[in-house]
Amino acid sequence: MHGGELIARFLKTQGVRYLFTLCGGHISPILVACEAAGIRVVDTRHEATAVFAADAAARLTGTVGVAAVTAGPGVTNTITAIKNARLAGSPLVLLGGATATLLKGRGALQDIDQMALMKPHVKWQTSVRRLRDLLPALVRAFLIAQEGVPGPVFVECPVDLLYPPDLVRQWYLKDSGSGNDWRSRLLHHYLRRHVRRLFAGVADQPLESLAPPAPQPPPSRQLARFSRLLGRAQRPVLLLGSQVMLHPGLVEHLPAALEKLGIPVFLSGMARGLLGRNHPLQCRHQRRKALRRADWVCLAGVPCDFRLDYGRQFSRNTAYVAINLDRHQLHLNRKPTLGLCADPATTLLQVADYLNPAPNNWSAWLSELQENDRQREAEIDRMAASPCEYLNPLALLRKMEAIIPEEAILVGDGGDFVASASYVLHPRGPYTWLDPGPFGTLGVGAGFALAASLCRPQSQVWLIYGDGAAGFSLMEFDTFARHHLPIIAVVGNDASWMQIAREQVDLLGAATGTELARCDYHGVARALGGAGLCLSAPEELDTCLDRAIRLAGQGKPVLVNALLGHTDFRKGSISM
Repeated sequence: MHGGELIARFLKTQGVRYLFTLCGGHISPILVACEAAGIRVVDTRHEATAVFAADAAARLTGTVGVAAVTAGPGVTNTITAIKNARLAGSPLVLLGGATATLLKGRGALQDIDQMALMKPHVKWQTSVRRLRDLLPALVRAFLIAQEGVPGPVFVECPVDLLYPPDLVRQWYLKDSGSGNDWRSRLLHHYLRRHVRRLFAGVADQPLESLAPPAPQPPPSRQLARFSRLLGRAQRPVLLLGSQVMLHPGLVEHLPAALEKLGIPVFLSGMARGLLGRNHPLQCRHQRRKALRRADWVCLAGVPCDFRLDYGRQFSRNTAYVAINLDRHQLHLNRKPTLGLCADPATTLLQVADYLNPAPNNWSAWLSELQENDRQREAEIDRMAASPCEYLNPLALLRKMEAIIPEEAILVGDGGDFVASASYVLHPRGPYTWLDPGPFGTLGVGAGFALAASLCRPQSQVWLIYGDGAAGFSLMEFDTFARHHLPIIAVVGNDASWMQIAREQVDLLGAATGTELARCDYHGVARALGGAGLCLSAPEELDTCLDRAIRLAGQGKPVLVNALLGHTDFRKGSISM
């Protein structure tokens, strides 16, 4: 057995269904062996896309996502995607090719210090030096990726461990014994010994399915204090973030627990969609206003970072409860009244059981927040009705909200247009909204949509692109077409990096570096094997979007190039 086969057998035993990759000679045995083992090898046009796809697969399934990339530039191309997964708390394993064990540091092709490169960005890393060490490294990698705060790990796999032993032996020994002098004989002996050491002691290693780590519960003594603080609240607010979605088996019970608690809820990150489209407890708008009025705030699985003005959005007198797996994030920028280092979903379920009956005297407060939502929705309706050059982006998003089906998954990749979409589009259910997370990374869209379409083939996948962000991964329409993935991409084409231009022009008086052309993105999609549609006028909305849905129903990826005008909907919303 060689390393490629061992990796494939291990991944198959762990239930891995997809290996995301861009091919390279250093990792070819992994790809071939995985395909032979029944693991679908999904090849992309950029290594970052492969890692973004592994990230999204992990988020959607609650298991470990896996990507494999070749040595050198293949590994360096993943850094942004790896860092995005680290900050988003996504468990994934990156398998990186590397030069042969005896050629390290000798000027081999694509040989760099990958371990030093990856160390700041992953939870753990290792470089395997013998085939017998490969399986233990993979086991440890899967466990570390999932334990505590989930995140990426890196396993460096030298090329001479991955190919068949007979072939590796031939590479090393083909010329080493040709001389009769003692130096040649000594070299031949050394190389034979090295090859034996590379492949010794593998046959007796068992393969077992690894159980994921159990969710970390809160200290039982803290439940009483949680109860006391909540019992005194008149205006409580619960803000849920991505960490509540780490365990799909728990997530299905969360809506009932939240209903029992009766606390008004704001959802962020992967938690968007947890309560469906129109749950009475969910508040969508004017979060800053609600937090300023609140006398009790619980951040469950979301840090007190720039998205909350570093803790300035709620009063110093507010009872502040933080639930987070990351002990550092518990105290980030604000010291909590009560901090629980625990799995947020487990904690909320146990709190709901502990409070029997749960306090439920916040109907007036909930009505106030619901009125805030109604006012904001009415304002969006008024702004959507305003005429502008080309398409009003809010009118486009309102139309999309009306026609996107209940089982659809929404993927956001962009600045201004995607941020507007987050106000207008309502995720349909749990795990139906994907965005980068706190790193704010552009370029995630194609990888996220790729994984969503594979993991949820029964769901329509809508990829909401800004025209700037589309430039990072539009080439992946070739990937969508080759793998027969009927993704619908809508490019909000306002010919601008509007998220930046909106504030830069006001503050600095110039649009330098923020202007784009109204490119024919739909033509690019056609050239890459998909369908492309151009949408430039309000009267075309219905027919164009209906046609996109029909084409996707025929199995084709579709891109709608929506030419947008400018609005002031998000003026003053810059975050730093």
